[in-house]
Amino acid sequence: MRVLVVEDDPDLNRQVSEALKEAGYAVDSATDGEDGHFLGDTEPYDAVILDLGLPVMDGISVLEKWRRAGRTMPVLILTARDRWSDKVAGIDAGADDYVAKPFHVEEVLARVRALVRRAGGLATNEIELGPLRLDMRSARVTVDGNPIKLTSHEYRVLEYLLHHRDRVVSRTELIEHLYDQDFDRDSNTIEVFIGRLRKKVPAELIETVRGLGYRIVPPGDG
Repeated sequence: MRVLVVEDDPDLNRQVSEALKEAGYAVDSATDGEDGHFLGDTEPYDAVILDLGLPVMDGISVLEKWRRAGRTMPVLILTARDRWSDKVAGIDAGADDYVAKPFHVEEVLARVRALVRRAGGLATNEIELGPLRLDMRSARVTVDGNPIKLTSHEYRVLEYLLHHRDRVVSRTELIEHLYDQDFDRDSNTIEVFIGRLRKKVPAELIETVRGLGYRIVPPGDG
């Protein structure tokens, strides 16, 4: 999953971004509202962490512009603990959740997981498909109860496909959601990761739809 962090405090921005990367997310970041708005308006994100007290353009204005433009990605706002009015304004502007500063990074990670989970119509952090189980909280995958060792990119591909298992996911969509802006976006790498995944999880679960992309096929539906 790909996440945007918009926070003007460089230390906090780096801390949150690094924690997200360690948790398996592709992360882009911005330190002012104008840059943050541009990224959120032009790139596809699975979630956004948005500070309200931003320079150049405040967080409320950024969020309102995104929503007016039809951008529907889940947004977690960061607010000052004693400014309840900011929390109300953020929710009214279209935020999905908030965290008050100061906060523990683990709480931010948990809330991002919840936003992504709800956006995918999931009730828990675990996705099960036949013998395959993926735990988003621990980034752990098992097959028939046995742990499977995946690289970070293999995990991201599998997680995204499982979140969107009711439809075909194109290579372009996978590239846009799995890699940050600095990654060399070669579509051939997706084919490599799919090939590796098929050697580690039941190969019949991942179907190639010629000319369109890939989709997850529940056991017995193939």
